[in-house]
Amino acid sequence: MLKSVDDGNHTPRGEVAFERPQTRGRSAGRTGIMAIKLFLQAAIALAVLLAAYVGMNRLILAKDPVPVRPARETAFIVETMPVEVRDHAPMLSLYGEVTAARTAELRTLVAGEIVRVNPALETGANIAAGEELVAVDPFQYQGAVTEARANLAEARAALVEARGRVSTEQGNVERAREQLEFAQRDLERAEQLLGSGSVTERSVDERRLLVSQRAQAVEQRRYALDVENARVEQQQAAIERLEWRLSQAEKNLADTVLKAPFDAVVRSENAAIGRLVGVNDVVATLYERDALEVRFTLSDNQYGRILSDSGTVVGRPVEVLWYIGGQPVTYKGEIRRVGAEVALARGGIDVYASVTAAEGQPALRPGAFVELRLADRTYAASARIPEGAIYGTDHVFVVDEENRTRRRDVEVLAFDGTHVIVSGDLATGERLVSTRLDKAGEGLLVSEPRNRGANTGG
Repeated sequence: MLKSVDDGNHTPRGEVAFERPQTRGRSAGRTGIMAIKLFLQAAIALAVLLAAYVGMNRLILAKDPVPVRPARETAFIVETMPVEVRDHAPMLSLYGEVTAARTAELRTLVAGEIVRVNPALETGANIAAGEELVAVDPFQYQGAVTEARANLAEARAALVEARGRVSTEQGNVERAREQLEFAQRDLERAEQLLGSGSVTERSVDERRLLVSQRAQAVEQRRYALDVENARVEQQQAAIERLEWRLSQAEKNLADTVLKAPFDAVVRSENAAIGRLVGVNDVVATLYERDALEVRFTLSDNQYGRILSDSGTVVGRPVEVLWYIGGQPVTYKGEIRRVGAEVALARGGIDVYASVTAAEGQPALRPGAFVELRLADRTYAASARIPEGAIYGTDHVFVVDEENRTRRRDVEVLAFDGTHVIVSGDLATGERLVSTRLDKAGEGLLVSEPRNRGANTGG
């Protein structure tokens, strides 16, 4: 079999050269056929795709149109607050120290041994006005009072005696005058009878001598009366002196007991039973419980603004905050006085405000560091708004009746903590946008949280 195949395909070498051109023609024909087939296949594929595309478009065009929902405008959720245009004053936040407005160093006014000490006389204790603090041994002072009273009684008795002598001398003067008058009348009668010879010249001379003696007696009695009157005046002066000595002795006796001059708190004490004290020895230092002040400093600008606003700083109310255990206790106060000179070391003017503690509040203590709030200058026709509501430095936004933002130009007058006081185009009753918006502008649609909750519930 192999041989036959070989024989069938065997070609003599001499014939091979004549058959090669025919074989090339057949290969070229087959290549053309293959190209035509490929072209036809590609054309058919394109025809199918084109038919599919046309069919799909016809289906799309034949479909009913889908309704398109219009785009909904976004409403920004914001907080608003009502605008109130009126007089506003920013609050100054200051710091100061509590001081005692009235302090007394109590000293013994008499010398001696301390025999009593009030058990409540301890540092920090409360003492009521008139309460006894210490008492000095009163023995010698009681004796001085007794002696002064005895001397005064003796002097008053002597005055009565002197006045009795005055009365006696007044009577003696009257009797001497009567005797003088009798002698003068007798002399006048004798002189009349001398001309008729009824009496002698000697008798008249005797009567003249008697008149002279009676006149001398009157003068002596008058002198004695003057002396007695002078003794009465001397005795009255002595009585006044002894009365003063009695008063002094009684005062010294009263001063043996040292009392609190006012409702006070004991700052320090130095008293003990048996201690010998001299005059002016300090035994206790007190400060008035209800007379406390807060000393703080106002800068020149702050003082000038307040002064230009009301004409005076004295009388302005202040709020004092004392932080105890992290919680502030608020006290009411009022500025009472201003320092006599500028405090250069503190860069301003010292101001003193009295503080009043309400019933039940803890008592302030000198040396406590406190915070004060004082109203600054008053700005008329202004509004107080959050600082975050300011955009840029000169405008804010309000909400109109259609819940859209509207710009209002303002001017910042002062800062008040986290708020600012402004003036401008704002009107009372307008709703101010207090929420900070990243894309704030004119005409934005906004909604308040309460409105959003109402809409959701519906």
